[in-house]
Amino acid sequence: MLSVILWIPPVGLAAQQPQAMQEQSTAPPHALPAGKKLILKDGTYHLVRSYELRGDRVRYYSVERSEWEELPAELVDWQATEKAEAEEKLRREEALGKIRDLEKRQLAAEIDVDSSIEVAPGMFLPEADGLYVLDGSVLTLLSQSRAEAKLDKGRLLTQILVPVPVVPGRLKVQVPGKKAALRIRSTAPEFFMRTADAREPQMELVRAKVKGGVRHLESISTYITGEQAEQRDTVPLQSWQLAKGVFRFTVGQTLEPGEYALVEVLPDTGMNLYVWDFGIDGPGRNPAKKK
Repeated sequence: MLSVILWIPPVGLAAQQPQAMQEQSTAPPHALPAGKKLILKDGTYHLVRSYELRGDRVRYYSVERSEWEELPAELVDWQATEKAEAEEKLRREEALGKIRDLEKRQLAAEIDVDSSIEVAPGMFLPEADGLYVLDGSVLTLLSQSRAEAKLDKGRLLTQILVPVPVVPGRLKVQVPGKKAALRIRSTAPEFFMRTADAREPQMELVRAKVKGGVRHLESISTYITGEQAEQRDTVPLQSWQLAKGVFRFTVGQTLEPGEYALVEVLPDTGMNLYVWDFGIDGPGRNPAKKK
C-alpha cells in the first residue's frame, strides 16, 4: 500500500513529533496548511492542523479535539478544500497588507515634522504650513486664489464650499482671469503639503477650461429630485503620507500645457473655493514669416 505523508509541525513542537514524519519531504497531491478546513462532500468540515493521505484513508490531526483521527478519502471534497485554502490565503494576504499599511502610518506619525524632510537631493521642505510645488530643482510655495460659484443666471453665490443648498439649476465654479500668476516648467511636478491641524487632505488636480476671462473648474447640476451631478476634469493624483501632517502628491500622467488648480474636497461638504492655481506654458514657437 502506497503511503504519502505530510506533517507541518507548529513552531517549537517539532521535537515532539514522530521521527518518520519529521523526515518526510514529499507533499501529497492536496497539501493543506495547518489550521485549515478539510471539507467533506456532505458540506461539513474538520478543522485540521495537518493530515496524511494513506491509500483510501485520510489521517488528520483535529484542532478541535487535539488528536489524530481517520476517515475514508472518498468522503473528502478536494475541490472545495482547495478553494477554501485559496480563499484563506487571500484573506491572510489582505490582512497582512492592512497591517503593513497601519505600521507605515504609525511610523510616519512618529517622525518629527521639521525641516529634515528632504524633497530632493540637498533640498528640504520648509517648516511653514502650506502647499509647495517641486518644479524641477525649484521648490515654490503655492498661493491660493478665490474661486467663484455662479448659477447659470449669473447670480454670484458667497458660499466657501460647494455644492450649495439644493436649488434646481446649474452651478459653475470658476477662477477669475485667463491665466494663473504662477507658471511652472515641469510637466511632471510633485507637490508637498504641510497641514496646520495634521489632517489628511483629500486633494484633486483639476484642469481648468479657459472661456472668456475666467477658468472653469467645475459644473454642478442640481435636479428637481435634489440629486446633484458634479463634473470636473481631474488628473490622476497619487498621495503618500511622509510624516504627521506632511503629504506628498505626484501626478499620474504628463501634464499638457494649460491651466490647473489643486483643490481640497471635504467629505459630505464639497470643494473648497480657495484653490491653489498654476499654469504650464507650451514651448515657444517661431512661425515662419510670410513672404
